[in-house]
Amino acid sequence: MEKLLAYLRLTRPANIVTAISDIWAGFAIAGATAFLLAGQTEEYLAPFLWLTLATIGLYGGGVAFNDVFDAELDKVERPERPIPSGQVPLGRAILLSLSLLLMGIIAGFKVSYWSGELAVFVAAFAVLYDAWGKHQRIFGPINMGLCRSANLLLGMSVIPESIGDYWYVALIPLAYISAITMISRGEVHGQNKIALQAGFGLYLLILVSILTISLRENGMGAWQVLPLIVLFGYMILPPLWKAMQREEPALIGKAVKSGVIALIVMNAALAAAFAGIWIGLAILPLLPISLWLAKKFAVT
Repeated sequence: MEKLLAYLRLTRPANIVTAISDIWAGFAIAGATAFLLAGQTEEYLAPFLWLTLATIGLYGGGVAFNDVFDAELDKVERPERPIPSGQVPLGRAILLSLSLLLMGIIAGFKVSYWSGELAVFVAAFAVLYDAWGKHQRIFGPINMGLCRSANLLLGMSVIPESIGDYWYVALIPLAYISAITMISRGEVHGQNKIALQAGFGLYLLILVSILTISLRENGMGAWQVLPLIVLFGYMILPPLWKAMQREEPALIGKAVKSGVIALIVMNAALAAAFAGIWIGLAILPLLPISLWLAKKFAVT
């Protein structure tokens, strides 16, 4: 059991749940959730399950590869992690990472060529970030954000035409994950004020953008999405504000953790903006699952 838990720690299960919310939100934005609920299960249930499996493999493999590339650094900064602690041999960690990424790509192609190509893109950019991108001051956050944007588009790819209509929605996770990535750079040593301030500004811009999209799609009915937007803001702004005041690694770590988990609420708000409040609320149960897993496994 301890060995199994060590392998699970490599994949950061709480984060995988947030990736599932990307797929579910993309599914809703594309309009496929409405068709599924209308009874078109033969056409949309299998893609829903395949795409959910795809993101589990892609995200799990991507973050596991992060530990592979950080193995030497973690010996100094995070010796408790599975690889430097000796719980998971490096070779097996590589095999796990490759297997999960391959599973994600195959699951994507089971839906369509478009989905498969997006899965390949996510896998490639995840490994690029792990190996090189995270060390780049400007490109690194963009690199990580592109992975999440493509993951949202992966959910939308169930109806490929929807990508052409609503591609701009993918700019929101791009900006959001870029902000979290910038913020996280002070997680070990602190003293990251400029990045923290930039992240706070991006957070505000994202909140306004989601509200604007909701108004565009729903008009006066946008008030239904407002509670989700408020909850999203409540989860991300106070922890980051505290981190900005003191610039301590522990507070920055909490801000990053809150930001990652809050992705579920952000996706619920986006889904509600396009498919109605009940669809958004249907995504929210992923939040307590992710929070519970976050108590058992590292998020950052």
